[in-house]
Amino acid sequence: MDVVELTRRLVDIGSVTGQEGPAGEFLLQHLRSQGWEAAPIPVDPHRFNVFAHGAALPTVVFCTHMDTVPPFIVSSEDGENVYGRGACDAKGIMAAQITAAERLRDQGAAVGMLFTVGEERDSIGAKTANQHAPGSKFLIDGEPTGNKLAVATKGVLNVRLTARGKMAHSAYPDQGESAIDKMLDALARLRAMDLPNVPGVGQCTMNVGTISGGRAPNVVADEAHADILYRMVTASDDIKQRILQWVGSLAEVEFGADSPFMKLRTVEGMPTMVASFSTDIPHLRNWGEPLLLGPGSIHVAHTEREFVAKKELREAVEMYCAVARKLL
Repeated sequence: MDVVELTRRLVDIGSVTGQEGPAGEFLLQHLRSQGWEAAPIPVDPHRFNVFAHGAALPTVVFCTHMDTVPPFIVSSEDGENVYGRGACDAKGIMAAQITAAERLRDQGAAVGMLFTVGEERDSIGAKTANQHAPGSKFLIDGEPTGNKLAVATKGVLNVRLTARGKMAHSAYPDQGESAIDKMLDALARLRAMDLPNVPGVGQCTMNVGTISGGRAPNVVADEAHADILYRMVTASDDIKQRILQWVGSLAEVEFGADSPFMKLRTVEGMPTMVASFSTDIPHLRNWGEPLLLGPGSIHVAHTEREFVAKKELREAVEMYCAVARKLL
């Protein structure tokens, strides 16, 4: 199939995180029909990664994820773009990688492909795949980078704050202790905290994603919660310590997912960028030295009108081939 046709075929298979089974079955059937040795890597009873290679085990592996965020949106196209859920994140990328891998294999290159589940939620597919690495030297991961090689990916740190207080009638606030007031003070402190800025990489950023708490307008709140996400440009240890110091006794601090900032390999002569988003790469260290490259813009991923330009898809095939040849 042409890369555009394959993109549409993949987009039309719903694979919201947790429901990747049909996409995995299609990939197994399609890749086997094209002469690849393709096998599932079980993740749970209903989900699996797909690993494919030629006659020899691969030196270079192309990788991206088959799951998407909800809701499922069927494909469409016009003269310039392919639209639909996963068009750029990451089924167009998958189609470009398959097309490039087939061209390289036919030229005798030792290449393979790994397509994972769960990247949009917890990277469970990548974590599982890391236990089944084939000894490859390089991993070319695919995310929408505008066909530029990423020099680095920002890390991710999830933080949950819990403030506790004492309920009272709101007419007598002095009889209680407002957890919401404590939470507001804690968040104000964190928002005022200076965050690292690394030349050539950018600023560490903070987003307060959710706030909840209280029971009713006429009740002094006895509990409040906030979920915060930091995009890291350094190791997380220093930030964690500073968060604990700045929050102090106002709230309990619980650290969740902690995906590290990573510098990535680039190739001379190729355009570059910095990826502010997270990827499966930190969980696939056993698959070789990582690179990050793919068609499409992250700014339209996860939107109602997600799309990828047909021109970028075809350019991506050429770029994947060029990068793999230089690595080989």
